[in-house]
Amino acid sequence: MPPITPLPAAPGVGYKPQHYTPILADAAPVQWLEIHAENYMGDGGRPLAQLRALSERFAISVHGVGLSIGGEGALDRDHLARLKHLVEWLNPASFSEHLAWSTHDSHFLNDLLPLPYTDATLARICDHVDEVQEVLGRRMLLENPSSYLAFAQSTRDEPGFLAEIAQRTGCGLLLDVNNVFVSATNLGYTPQGYIDAFPLDRVGEIHVGGHDEDEDDHGAPLLIDSHGREVADPVWALLDHTLARSGPLPVLVEWDTDVPDWPVLAAEARRARAALARTLVPA
Repeated sequence: MPPITPLPAAPGVGYKPQHYTPILADAAPVQWLEIHAENYMGDGGRPLAQLRALSERFAISVHGVGLSIGGEGALDRDHLARLKHLVEWLNPASFSEHLAWSTHDSHFLNDLLPLPYTDATLARICDHVDEVQEVLGRRMLLENPSSYLAFAQSTRDEPGFLAEIAQRTGCGLLLDVNNVFVSATNLGYTPQGYIDAFPLDRVGEIHVGGHDEDEDDHGAPLLIDSHGREVADPVWALLDHTLARSGPLPVLVEWDTDVPDWPVLAAEARRARAALARTLVPA
């Protein structure tokens, strides 16, 4: 397998097949693409042919949504084998998964569900991360979740919990800035404080995306991590705060539902490029 080339500290976007032709015609500022692993675990066909062609032009990040890293049971060996096959032929610049669970017994739940931050959960996740990294033969990144509730059982805060996982396993972290803003609004803490406590030296990739606004049963603001619209201005501001502390990093724009035409997504990538450029301006 050729050496792994890191993702560039530049804008990327979540790839959607309807954008294949316009991306090749004019990639705008986009230098890398991210795919969902589960969409490319088949044996052939147009999706894999297009992905091969794109990998010759762009760095590729593979983002998993189905491993259930936080699940109580063992990891699905068949799923992990299919993931290994994808990673071996594609040789992506990065592989990431979520700090969440999505399976119970033999059932797969179509959602990424939260976890209590306890010693038992920590040990289980570290075992699963170790297994994934051993099977894939590479370092993975683990993403912070979007949260709508907090567990009374938790004995650690989320930045500290993720820092401990990274320390024990050697994995990197994927910092989703929109998830931070969503969780902070829903749970009543400051997103800047979360970023200031986060182990930014472990971050290999940043995500931003859109969210929807709602209210809970008491009329308080409730944000939903929908990935179905433009990135909100407060999230761009939080990205500026993050990059000012971390320095330039790969920044991905996620847009997974109500996917727009390519020029709209390219405009979001240009905003990411502008945020990165601000970190390069001498103080």
